[in-house]
Amino acid sequence: MQIGIACDHGGFALKEELKAFLQSMGVDAVDFGSFDEVSVDYPDFGTQVAERVSRGELERGLLICGTGIGMSIVANKFSGVRAALVNELYSARCSREHNDANILVLGGRVIGPGLAREIVRIWLETPFSGGRHERRLEKIAALEKKTVRDDPKKL
Repeated sequence: MQIGIACDHGGFALKEELKAFLQSMGVDAVDFGSFDEVSVDYPDFGTQVAERVSRGELERGLLICGTGIGMSIVANKFSGVRAALVNELYSARCSREHNDANILVLGGRVIGPGLAREIVRIWLETPFSGGRHERRLEKIAALEKKTVRDDPKKL
């Protein structure tokens, strides 16, 4: 599996830790930056991964900023992206089983490296369960085809 990974300055240390962890699991981690702890704008880096997941060039992505909130907002602007901000193990599993999340978002200033590694492992190993959850994802995909700009009454 190939996974895109990116961060801002607040997620740099955790990104480096998780990049090595992914490689130890045999996962090809494509690093889109940031490449140090110099202050940067998270949308510039989150977009790099979210665009590629949206286009199907990458199966999954991992984004990290200080809290994870900013990267989540950015990633979920892209069609077909289901980015999940996760801070504990139960949500890591459910984000895959129920939501087929294709981008995992972590807060580099919220969780430590040990918990982050376990979240990533569970997230990568948990399959989408389908069934009733598929219907819900179809509804989300239908919403992506509409915009408030087109006709707010349709939403």
